[in-house]
Amino acid sequence: MKNPQLIDATTRRWRAALFLFMLATGVSMASWVARTPAVRDALDVTTGAMGLVLFGLSIGSMAGVLASGGLVRRHGGRLVIAVGAALLVAGLLVTAGGAALEVSGGVFGGLALFGAGMGLAEVAFNIEGAAVERAVGRPVLPVLHGCFSLGTVVGALLGMGLTALRFPVGWHLAAIALAVAAAGAWTVRAVPAGTGREEPEDAADDGGRSGGWRAQAAVWRDRRLVLIGLIVLAMAFAEGSANDWLPLLMVDGHGTSATAGSLTFMLFAVAMTTGRFAGGPLLVRYGPAAVVRASAVIAAVGVALVVFSSSALLAGAAVVLWGLGASLGFPVTVSAAGEGVRNASARVAAVSTAGYAAFLVGPPALGFLADHVGLRNAMLVVLVLLGGAALITGALRTPESGESGESAVPQGDRRAAG
Repeated sequence: MKNPQLIDATTRRWRAALFLFMLATGVSMASWVARTPAVRDALDVTTGAMGLVLFGLSIGSMAGVLASGGLVRRHGGRLVIAVGAALLVAGLLVTAGGAALEVSGGVFGGLALFGAGMGLAEVAFNIEGAAVERAVGRPVLPVLHGCFSLGTVVGALLGMGLTALRFPVGWHLAAIALAVAAAGAWTVRAVPAGTGREEPEDAADDGGRSGGWRAQAAVWRDRRLVLIGLIVLAMAFAEGSANDWLPLLMVDGHGTSATAGSLTFMLFAVAMTTGRFAGGPLLVRYGPAAVVRASAVIAAVGVALVVFSSSALLAGAAVVLWGLGASLGFPVTVSAAGEGVRNASARVAAVSTAGYAAFLVGPPALGFLADHVGLRNAMLVVLVLLGGAALITGALRTPESGESGESAVPQGDRRAAG
């Protein structure tokens, strides 16, 4: 393992830039979420119509996520991050204008741009973060995702305060756009060119077209990567389900007030942030397989208490377990996908895409199930997936022999494997 004191200044700046921009994206996302009621009131639309407006964010996010891996393989992460940052800023400004002018189509278009930028940047950032891990020899992705979670807490608090002050939502989102633009400009300058880009000879199985769909699909022939993909599906689903449904789960499922439901979600976000910032030493000591296995079990206990407890107070407290358990699943599995292998960027992109697909698409599907069995019972799907993930975490152990690359947590991995 490399001595962190020996990390060169360029790598430290690279790592700091990734942390800063992930923090900024978290603030921007939570700022939008916190002001959603104000935007609905400004547009004067029904809840159903607002759902259609919000669909723009889903469309943009999935388009960005699906395109990002191939673009990184063809052009490198820095260019993709630059484009993603530009789309994020443009989306916030268009959304702010649409809200100020009370134009639903403008908000829809702005959210589509914002989601596309978020999707592009998120996958590219995972590839960059995995590259930094290989460079410094220590876990980086958990803290990187922790910065996003911290940003959501900051953005939510800021949004709540500005809402209480009746600050215009258009000006709020415009100010956030300027902050994201500044963070993005500094990040693009600090990120080295070419990370994740593949030379033509590295994509021979795709006719020389680096980043083609066949080349991206080829990585899934590896059984270990398939198992890692299943783990990230379960862990991302658990995180996304809380993001989408936790306030409503507490209100409808446990009879709490809307304010208590929002505070419960804030508790979940704080637990996620804490888990991600505190996870590095655990990964170094115990390895990713043991840590993610324990995380899945802890999250499952939290979900089970929320579903089966008759006490709203106990269910609210159990959200801490849900958040702590779900916190490390996504970043650790993404990191493991790129360890000890030659085509690390393609594998990281594939697992990141699978995780974000589960995060964005899976949890909304619970709403259809909840119409038939209730929201609390629908969360049993999350419980089953977490249990399944805990059984296959052995796939996260670093391969005994890799073509290239160094494990980000080699000592802990060997202890976990032994």
